[in-house]
Amino acid sequence: MANEPQASGCCSTGAPNPTGDGTENLLGAANDDMTTCPVMVGSPVSKKAAEAAGLYRDHEGERYYFCCGGCGPAFDSDPAKYAANMA
Repeated sequence: MANEPQASGCCSTGAPNPTGDGTENLLGAANDDMTTCPVMVGSPVSKKAAEAAGLYRDHEGERYYFCCGGCGPAFDSDPAKYAANMA
């Protein structure tokens, strides 16, 4: 219903918001630039846009890209766990 509180996900943590609607558009890219977020499994991410926004981490020689600002700190808490999501 219209005034029910919505569950907050990782993407409501104050990441840059150039679209003005509570999200950042990281999808405007070619397919070879696309990956998925290891924290929010299945969330598509543009590598180029994520890099420009600082939404990535390097772990054991691999770069991981995130869908929002909340995913980086979550990844930092257990990188091996989240890296395994990309295997």
